[in-house]
Amino acid sequence: MDRLYLKAALGLLQLPLMVGVLVFLPAGTFDYWQAWLFMAVFFTVSLALTVYLAINDRPLLERRMRAGPAAETEPAQKIIIRVALLLIAALPVVSGLDHRFGWSQMPTAVTIFGNALIITAYIGFYFVFRANTYGGATVEISEGHKVISSGPYAIVRHPMYSWALPMLVGIPLALGSWVALLMVGPAIAVIVWRLIDEERLLTNNLPGYADYKRAVPHRLLPFLW
Repeated sequence: MDRLYLKAALGLLQLPLMVGVLVFLPAGTFDYWQAWLFMAVFFTVSLALTVYLAINDRPLLERRMRAGPAAETEPAQKIIIRVALLLIAALPVVSGLDHRFGWSQMPTAVTIFGNALIITAYIGFYFVFRANTYGGATVEISEGHKVISSGPYAIVRHPMYSWALPMLVGIPLALGSWVALLMVGPAIAVIVWRLIDEERLLTNNLPGYADYKRAVPHRLLPFLW
């Protein structure tokens, strides 16, 4: 098997294990149907998007596989991504603790809605990836990098982050925790921190990006910011 595809396959296989540890260990039980449903949904949408990239955009798949603090080239982004990963990991951890200690009770319909938000977010990621082959997991200027202004990039300058917002909200809802929603605010703040620093890099180093900013005024939310 191609090394890139093998790495992607291993990453997918590790995903349920990592998520399971973050959820079931703090929950102290496997009797947690919301967590099992969340894991099934999260793995399915991750698998679907990975297969799409493997078939249609190998360079982007390779860029997406280079992720994490060590892969970042900008010093500020190394710090930002560490904080972001801690806050994202806190969503299932706090949800698991909520399940263990019964801090909050959530209707089944809200849990289903949370999973629907996650699926919707991944559909949004698909349209972002289809429009932008340079949409790697790190903040950098790739060889041949050019400004993308079509598709979702005609609406906001950072649609990948825009679609991350419903996913962040969806995770604690899917896991049945009102308490874990408190972690969403700090996670969104880190996303804002990341995109502002990313825009500094793009404005200074990517030809045409300053003009693109003037043409598309909103960063994250259409008509708002």
